[in-house]
Amino acid sequence: MTKKLTAVVMIICIGITALTGCGKKTVSKAVLKNDMEKAEETALWFKNLFGEDYYLEIQANSLREQALVNQKLIALSQKLNIPIVATNDAHYLKKEDYYNHEVLLCVQTGKRMTDSDRMSFSTNDFYIKSPEEMEEYFANVPQALENTVKIAEKCNVEFEFGNTILPNYDVPPEFETHYDYLRKLSKDGMQKRYGDSIPKEIQEREEYELSVIKTMGYVDYFLIVWDYINYAKRHDIPVGPGRGSAAGSIVSYCLEITDLDPIKYSLIFERFLNPERVSMPDIDVDFCFERRQEVIDYVGRKYGNDKVVQIVTFGTLAAKGVIRDVGRVMDLPYAFVDSIAKMVPNELNITLSRALEMNPEFRKLYQEDEQVHHLIDMCKRLEGLPRHTSMHAAGVVICQ
Repeated sequence: MTKKLTAVVMIICIGITALTGCGKKTVSKAVLKNDMEKAEETALWFKNLFGEDYYLEIQANSLREQALVNQKLIALSQKLNIPIVATNDAHYLKKEDYYNHEVLLCVQTGKRMTDSDRMSFSTNDFYIKSPEEMEEYFANVPQALENTVKIAEKCNVEFEFGNTILPNYDVPPEFETHYDYLRKLSKDGMQKRYGDSIPKEIQEREEYELSVIKTMGYVDYFLIVWDYINYAKRHDIPVGPGRGSAAGSIVSYCLEITDLDPIKYSLIFERFLNPERVSMPDIDVDFCFERRQEVIDYVGRKYGNDKVVQIVTFGTLAAKGVIRDVGRVMDLPYAFVDSIAKMVPNELNITLSRALEMNPEFRKLYQEDEQVHHLIDMCKRLEGLPRHTSMHAAGVVICQ
């Protein structure tokens, strides 16, 4: 069973560089328990799995346990002929950011700085060290630093920008091209929208839009959007009439992606798609929140659940919120903190610096009250940082 598992994982691990990790990972945990037999057995298993791309990881911090792990792993590296690599476990940018990070941890975990059971780092050594600091720390194992550079040079990823990669939409076999299918859908929709006697200007407008869509490479985009909107409507899932610049497209109207007649309301197509300003189409679609998931599930079934994912959304520490969060962490009275937060003007995306400029009373209190000064200074260091993550309600990525 182990051999079969190894064989399967070997296929997955091609091109992957593996490190043993921090003191809480398998090999280091065995070392800390003084179970060197277990440490060796585990290291050899991973070496067999990753070959030359497996490294024993030593870290630069002042923890006593880490010093022990480093010493033992250096010896293990020589014994098992597994390369050693120096890393820097960084949780904040500068050494002086240690306290800010402790406060942020309390915000994220719902604790106060006075709580004895709060999550905490016992040293201020988890910052990004300079090359000189790393060289001094690992002076006795220069090969570990050489391997750090070696791994960094191997990790090259190139992102191609300016080339839109759309998922493939499978068209019925009787159509030679995707464009032929889109054209047929649009023509059928036009007849449904305008009847049998269609004015020449409308026909010319549709032909122009179809040519632009084809030239700009967005045929599949329209087919994909049409398909899931069509699915929703066929299953009586309420769909909005369309909004934004997409309402200026007669093709969108004929496909029933939108329900606003751009001819009747003199809406301009070029605000939506413009050959002189190449950018992805942006069709805003509103689905009933009670049945929205049914549409997402349909898209997952059609393109593969491994190719469809909802995006992340970040809640950030905004001006008023950060005052309340940090005030709670610092164990300040709620009424006092609330009164400070209410001094921040109700302006969209306002910052604490801007609030101090706008509100003379707030600025005076900040300048004269030491406690308020300390609170706001701490808040300014954390302002804008992500507070939490969650799943976006409707932002979905479909990829190849």
